[in-house]
Amino acid sequence: MNFALGYKPVQLGESSTMDNLEKQLICPIRLEMFTKPVVILPCQHNLCRKCANDVFQVCLSGPRPLVESRGAQVTWGGRFRCPSCHHEVVLDRHGVYGLQRNLLVENIIDVYKQEESSRPLNPTKVEKLMCEEHDEEINTYCLSCETPTCSVCKVFGQHNDYEVAPLQNVYKRQKMVLSDSIAILVAGNDRVQALLSKMEEICRTIHENGHHQKQSLCDKFDRLYAILEERKEELVGMISRQQDDKLDYVHSLMRRHGDHLEGVAKLVGTAIQSMEEPQMAVFLQCFAVLSKGGSNMERPEPGYESMAHFVTNTEDLADMLRTIDFKTGSSHGEDGEDGYDLDEGVRTWHHWRRWT
Repeated sequence: MNFALGYKPVQLGESSTMDNLEKQLICPIRLEMFTKPVVILPCQHNLCRKCANDVFQVCLSGPRPLVESRGAQVTWGGRFRCPSCHHEVVLDRHGVYGLQRNLLVENIIDVYKQEESSRPLNPTKVEKLMCEEHDEEINTYCLSCETPTCSVCKVFGQHNDYEVAPLQNVYKRQKMVLSDSIAILVAGNDRVQALLSKMEEICRTIHENGHHQKQSLCDKFDRLYAILEERKEELVGMISRQQDDKLDYVHSLMRRHGDHLEGVAKLVGTAIQSMEEPQMAVFLQCFAVLSKGGSNMERPEPGYESMAHFVTNTEDLADMLRTIDFKTGSSHGEDGEDGYDLDEGVRTWHHWRRWT
């Protein structure tokens, strides 16, 4: 079905200006002119107060306290996003009614409506679509073909067996359907935007929680390092003290035996001189003194030098360290790989220190 414009509109300067003004007064939610009261958002965009409240209700992620105010339910506090620029609007305890009214826009709407009501209808602005086949005005709509037609097409043409409806009725109905679809899309966008905001908050929380857990884990390992270092110093000190005690004992024996050697050397010299003593009485007297000299051959017990008793078994602790893992709650150990709890490890090591 072909059709053409029967009349071309005459665009006057005044009409064009009013049309442009009307476009600036369209609510982005209803796609119709603003209704009082008009509120101005922090981003300087405007909304009907009812539309702002509707958008806010859609964006709610959980229950909020509601009260009856001016015949409508209003939610106190919260936030939503501007449907024009997606700027986040934070509401105070007054909710949507805490937003400032845009009196300037309301006054412009009043002036516009007064001007529109006083303007005479201009027939030159009417656009008529004409059927090229029958040169008749397009005034019906074929519901079967979903095509605008003229009355001749319905009576004599290719649409005579199909169901038709007045073009104006179909136009109004389809316009309402499209308007509702747009509202649904806008509301859907707001829900998606609210979901994105929620996910952004989740990302921030994940970052903060991860940082907290990493810091907590590092602190626990630092405590383990401190325990190991402290215990190492204690055990090394025990070895050093026994090492010093044994060395002191052996050194004292060495000094005693050295002194004994010096005494024996002197005794040998005296004995040699006694061998040359011609007086028998004097010789016997010296012999009695020399024969009393003896040596106490004290020595360390066999194996005294061994330090093998300072033995520590760290295999169990090494295995414990290798299995340090995180607690997994009720699912802990389901896969057969039970990890060793770090906090329990710290307590076990404190207990182990007391018995080693």
